Amino acid sequence: MDGEKLRDGMFALRTRRIGSVAECLMMRLLKYSKGRNLFHDLYDDRQNRRIEVKFSVVQKKAVTTITVDTVLKCIEEAVAQNRLVAFSAWKQHKFDCNIQQVKRAEFDVLYYGLFFSDCVKIFRIESQEIKENPEGGRIYYSDRQHKGNIREGQFHINSKTLQVHLVIVHTLG
Repeated sequence: MDGEKLRDGMFALRTRRIGSVAECLMMRLLKYSKGRNLFHDLYDDRQNRRIEVKFSVVQKKAVTTITVDTVLKCIEEAVAQNRLVAFSAWKQHKFDCNIQQVKRAEFDVLYYGLFFSDCVKIFRIESQEIKENPEGGRIYYSDRQHKGNIREGQFHINSKTLQVHLVIVHTLG
């Protein structure tokens, strides 16, 4: 498979399948094993640590907002628009990637990443660093994702916050 087909296939996958691809990527890249239970994705047998993996594809914000009046137009635009974002041009586009269902008590290390059209950026952060990041930086983590969720949160990576992740979080690529 050539690089263009690989990229286009990644961007065509839906959320859960992207997560499965990312888990396979991290398992192979870092030589981790499958998780020990359903509450984390992988396991580091060398350091006895639970690993969580969360990835998202980076796409430009859609042109038209979905409303009752625009729903068909939005569906049509979804096929016609090229919404890919290259890392080399991320500052020129509005995008929003949601890293969600982050249950800090269930893992020791979080690997999260972004699939850009020209590369993959991978970040690593310890569970306890998610709230208190080094050097005073913030990843804008919220420990409330949905009403009633306890100890489950999320954070967004977008054109306003990506620089924070590039500076304060341990990057792998």
